[in-house]
Amino acid sequence: MKKLGLLLLSVIVFAAVTMAQDRGPRNFDPKEMAKRQTDELTKALDLNKDQAAKVLELNTKVGEKMSSMREEMRDGGGDREAMREKMTKIREEQKVEMKKILTEAQYKKYEKYLEERRAQRGQGRPGGQR
Repeated sequence: MKKLGLLLLSVIVFAAVTMAQDRGPRNFDPKEMAKRQTDELTKALDLNKDQAAKVLELNTKVGEKMSSMREEMRDGGGDREAMREKMTKIREEQKVEMKKILTEAQYKKYEKYLEERRAQRGQGRPGGQR
């Protein structure tokens, strides 16, 4: 009986460690992330091939900038608040570029899409904040 209990405990600990590793920090490839985001936007906004290509290029450029900034932060090279301000500026520039790529109707859908994404990210957190 003791052996069975010890075996069961070992399995539970192993499962907990494995799950904790799965939820740890991830190394996202900016190009993969840009492709995923572009695929979502293509469906949500009904982008044509030309628009999708431009959006992919923009998302890749933005993703690489953001990734490099996160790496810099992880390496202890920056002020969190300053990084947040830079990222906000990059996002604003991205919106300006998206406005050039999308039609007026698509851009309105895009703004609604961004609002919904922000709301989803805020769920499950105290006060709905990050």
